[in-house]
Amino acid sequence: MTNPNALNRDFEKYDQVRKSHTYRLAESDRDEFDEDYLIATLDLGDYLSGDEAAKARFAHEFVGALEEIGFAVLIGHGVDPALYDDIQDGIHRLFTTTSLDDKMRFRAQRFGSVSQGYFPIEETSEIHPDLVEGWVWCRRAFDIPQQRDGNFRPEDYWPQVEYEPLFRRLALEHEKLFKPIAQAILHGLGVDPHIYDQKLTGTNFGLRLNYYPPMSRAQDLSGAGRLLGHEDVDLFTLLPATTVDGLQVWNHRSGKWVRLNPPYGSIIINTGDYMQRISNDRLPSTTHRVGKPSDRSHLAKARVSFPVAVYVWEQEILEVLPGLGPPNYEPIKAQTFHTRSTSKFYGDDYAVED
Repeated sequence: MTNPNALNRDFEKYDQVRKSHTYRLAESDRDEFDEDYLIATLDLGDYLSGDEAAKARFAHEFVGALEEIGFAVLIGHGVDPALYDDIQDGIHRLFTTTSLDDKMRFRAQRFGSVSQGYFPIEETSEIHPDLVEGWVWCRRAFDIPQQRDGNFRPEDYWPQVEYEPLFRRLALEHEKLFKPIAQAILHGLGVDPHIYDQKLTGTNFGLRLNYYPPMSRAQDLSGAGRLLGHEDVDLFTLLPATTVDGLQVWNHRSGKWVRLNPPYGSIIINTGDYMQRISNDRLPSTTHRVGKPSDRSHLAKARVSFPVAVYVWEQEILEVLPGLGPPNYEPIKAQTFHTRSTSKFYGDDYAVED
């Protein structure tokens, strides 16, 4: 592993979209923060159930926020916050009551484009010693409609089968939002809002559970971060607001970091590399990381989060959307694009070429 002083530029050969800024992967005392910048909070209900004028207004404001910083916070999304409370409790149980031997039975490996399974602490990637345990499940790990070979066996994916129906509730609630969110983005870009409807019907996704255990004093002094600075490799990510802060977002306009503290029950949305590619660089794949919480509780308190990354299936083609000017990128198969980029985390042999 590289040391905590590593820069993103050390790995730029893997980038599949333009990323011109330079940043240190882990939080540093030298970092500058913009304490006055507020990431937009928008009511998705205006798009879900509003009239045409309300939808157009929301789409315009939504894309404006994403163009500005690649992030927005959504309220009015229709998901009961009590579900998020149940999920947080479930994550704590999963990581604290499952033995390491049981966890390692599900050690992450590539399925299609996505590295799915368990990631031990300090082994989320090969480029930085993150102080987080992670667990990723894709569509195949849930008993939901999909094309699959043979009968579904939850024990093939879950250390205890009772976790599957709990986290399936989250997957199903968020899947309802995939197409409306995409439609709002496309609407705001001036593109046919339904151009991705078929691609997002029963599409693949990645639910990642993150468990950040309390840090030791040695870890606190080491310079290692809870989760390295990175950009997501997807269309967009849905991240329910957490009860312990720490999420930091890079403002590419000011060159400073922004601490994000969204309201309870809200969903943070950020655009990823897929979206930057198809939007012809209009919507940036914005750098973010998890640092120490503002109340300095990291020495005594665990933090959890549970983002859902929205993908398209591996054989789909990513190409610049119509009407967005001369393409900056050639069409590319999603699996090729995805695995080339994530080779920075998992090693050069991770990439799958056509």
